[in-house]
Amino acid sequence: MKRKVTKAIFPVAGLGTRFLPATKSIPKEIMTLVDRPLIQYAIDEARAAGIKEFIFVTSRGKGALEDYFDHANELEATLKRAKKTSLLKTLQATNMDSGAIAYIRQHKALGLGHAVWCARRLIGDEPFAVILTDDVIAAEKPCLKQMVEAYAETGGNMVAAMEVPPAKASAYGVLDIGEDMRSIVKVKGMVEKPKPEEAPSNLAVIGRYILTPAVMENLNRMKAGAGGEIQLTDAIAQEITKSNNVYGYRFRGQRFDCGSKAGFLQATVAFGLARPELHDEFAEFLGEMTQIRKAAE
Repeated sequence: MKRKVTKAIFPVAGLGTRFLPATKSIPKEIMTLVDRPLIQYAIDEARAAGIKEFIFVTSRGKGALEDYFDHANELEATLKRAKKTSLLKTLQATNMDSGAIAYIRQHKALGLGHAVWCARRLIGDEPFAVILTDDVIAAEKPCLKQMVEAYAETGGNMVAAMEVPPAKASAYGVLDIGEDMRSIVKVKGMVEKPKPEEAPSNLAVIGRYILTPAVMENLNRMKAGAGGEIQLTDAIAQEITKSNNVYGYRFRGQRFDCGSKAGFLQATVAFGLARPELHDEFAEFLGEMTQIRKAAE
């Protein structure tokens, strides 16, 4: 019997150096797309997938991230007195129940695999999800929910995957496909950041995972891999050899790389246009900007 996935790890220990100077004083994860921080998009996606326990792997200087999920009693009281019911509901949606959220420190930046490994004692012998907040996915059905439904059929380990241009494969973990079943692919190999000419496919792993406790056991024995870091991809790849139970899932939706400035701006435009109260004014502005640019050329 497959156990339900009710725990998720959020590796949020990174320094966000690509967004300096903004990240000098605030964690990158609470930078906002329209009016919601990146971490809120990740939490909402996890909740929709049935996640009940949220584990944050943090580092020094992430206090503002922890404060974000606390109850803001004074602010809530002010909104109640002003009868701003809609804003109050929006605010309360950011609250986390006592005991639902835990924080673990990653004291050394040794890679994604190491960050996940830091949460091992809170995972125990249960399957778990990993969500990377840099990857924001716009989808009718949230990406992790899609994966949880697919996982109910396959079990094992599952990674979210998407097609990328072959020239960009070196920026990702790439799947070597054993059997292609359309949405789900059976994986016979995984390569972390291969040279373009050595990539086994153009199906790249992005920041959503459902993993078995065996991956944690593999991380216990891991040594540094690509880039001198402990790679999560390497620990998952071991399960291909040991258990032959690794799957890729082609999710339905659009992924934005909010770890880059260009990706963050693209996501801002897409999510802004998706908001009914903003769409018309924003679309008009973008149209005017496009016309100005064409005129300048």
